[in-house]
Amino acid sequence: MPEERVKLDFPSGEPQRLDLFLASALDRLSRSFVQKLIAEGLVEVNGVKAKASMTLHGGERIEAIIPEPEPAAAEPEDIPLSILFEDEHLIAVDKPAGMVVHPAPGHHSGTLVNALLGHCRDLSGIGGALRPGIVHRLDSGTTGVIVAAKNDRSHRELSQQFKDRTVEKSYKALVYGSPGSEEGEIDVAIGRDHRNRKKISAATNRPREALTRYHVDEDFGVISFLTLRLLTGRTHQVRAHLAHIGFPVIGDSLYTGARWRGIADPLRRKLAKGFGRPALHSFSLRFRHPLGGEEILLTAPLPGDMAGLLGELRKLT
Repeated sequence: MPEERVKLDFPSGEPQRLDLFLASALDRLSRSFVQKLIAEGLVEVNGVKAKASMTLHGGERIEAIIPEPEPAAAEPEDIPLSILFEDEHLIAVDKPAGMVVHPAPGHHSGTLVNALLGHCRDLSGIGGALRPGIVHRLDSGTTGVIVAAKNDRSHRELSQQFKDRTVEKSYKALVYGSPGSEEGEIDVAIGRDHRNRKKISAATNRPREALTRYHVDEDFGVISFLTLRLLTGRTHQVRAHLAHIGFPVIGDSLYTGARWRGIADPLRRKLAKGFGRPALHSFSLRFRHPLGGEEILLTAPLPGDMAGLLGELRKLT
């Protein structure tokens, strides 16, 4: 893919940092990649090179040069993959718990990208040197369906579907408490928590629209099994939303603390305490094939640890 030149107008309204605006407008690019473009002088505002922290107020003309994608810098590794779908344009896998999606500080190997490069060796480079082919992400502790592009056209088409919110995303989760009603909706804007930068919450200086719908599949009183549909795709959306309404995900130490201590029954308390990761699973993705346009529905079975916990809870009912 050759060098790309992008021209954008910042609308009047709430002021916003330049890097945040570009990362939102060009959401196929990460914020760090946008900041790199700005630092290298490849972004101009009203014809003048600008800093990432520049505040836009309205009416500014932004021009950005996006260089030809870099070859993938991550090393291919022979890591087994549970492949759900694959053709010459894309690949979808059932990601295991504990696997980081792309290389980052402290995680230079053993990632999904390393595994995909070892399997495909032809991933799209548009995500950057360390994120080839990556269209969306899952937290390291989350299992389930994740899709990657094998070429730049597929990457652009899939990214646009995520941006347009036409991709249907369904999750399964085991949570503390009993929501009561069988179905519900969480319509709460979230962003980086202003007290704890590791968390996403409603207590933020930069709230972004977020919408999650849930259905209670099974209610065990102190623990419930939910199906969730994400109408937006914010970082930690399910985890933050469920914690916000008082039903955090089992095993999620960032958002729950030692919530298991509040379970009176010793057997259920032991089950909750012993679950070593967020009990969250990307159950299905429904989207259009990036080239053919046909509908694709991919599902991943509930992983063994969540299925095991669910089975033990059923025995105790």
